[in-house]
Amino acid sequence: MRILVTGAAGFIGFHVSKRLLEMNFEVYGIDNLNDYYDRNLKFDRLEILKNYDKFQFQKTDIKDLQDLDEVFSEFKPEIVINLAAQAGVRYSIENPHAYVESNLVGFVNVLEMCRNYSVKHLIYASSSSVYGGNEIVPFSTKHNVDHPVSLYAATKKSNELMAHTYSHLYNIHTTGLRFFTVYGPFGRPDMAYFSFTKSIMEDKQIKVYNYGNMERDFTYIDDIVEGIVKLMERKLNNNSSESDGVPYEVYNIGNSKPVRLIEFIEVLESLIGKKADKEYLEMQPGDVLRTFADISELENEIGFKPTTDIKEGLEKFVEWFKNYYC
Repeated sequence: MRILVTGAAGFIGFHVSKRLLEMNFEVYGIDNLNDYYDRNLKFDRLEILKNYDKFQFQKTDIKDLQDLDEVFSEFKPEIVINLAAQAGVRYSIENPHAYVESNLVGFVNVLEMCRNYSVKHLIYASSSSVYGGNEIVPFSTKHNVDHPVSLYAATKKSNELMAHTYSHLYNIHTTGLRFFTVYGPFGRPDMAYFSFTKSIMEDKQIKVYNYGNMERDFTYIDDIVEGIVKLMERKLNNNSSESDGVPYEVYNIGNSKPVRLIEFIEVLESLIGKKADKEYLEMQPGDVLRTFADISELENEIGFKPTTDIKEGLEKFVEWFKNYYC
């Protein structure tokens, strides 16, 4: 079984690729290795993956259709896991064109390649951000998501619409996953848990938005990977549901246990052994007050739900952080 993972040098892409390689799949990873955050972290992830005999890597940007076509032509993947995207809610306010190029142009290029090369199953990253300012909790995939509050969220909602169109027109099986605040070892430095840990350890001040009263459904990376693998295996066993006869699905994947930001910081403080110097600020544009995943559909489909609590997950992250940076 040949699996193409886009964004393979990224946080989630790295962990998914590693797990698939441990399962003895052939994995072809691509990534544009951009400088949105420290590239050394991406290079170090790749060095780990290159230790596996069945891993191939090529620097490729999904927005470059010709380069992407060469990858599909050479590798002929049976499954594509699209995790390449321009991430970050706040950065989408500063640099909107990066999101259009990667998340819209790049995604339609991936869909076109899946059509042209008869890919059996496309799994792609969506986001809890699509729920915008939704006040009904927990968030359900049955809720209306027509009012995003950031361009990043709008591009992820667009991905779901584009995937449905290709599933309808070309019978491509597509599965979108709305990730809820993924964290863990080898994570993204732009995420709050990462920057908080670094600042607390360096005795620097941290910025606490909305005075610490926001809630996030933090989901540990291993639980995300397990969900992706189980969905992939379900499709391989030809045991999958369809929406209105179209081979298209969207699921939430989150821990379903929202944690207040201030409580999250307190757990970090206890694990690091230091108190944080906090600057309390108002909510930033594009942020939402709360995320909370209803994962009943995912649980019914694959018999799995995330189980890692915030203390256990952060303990693993802090241990990795100390080993990696100290």
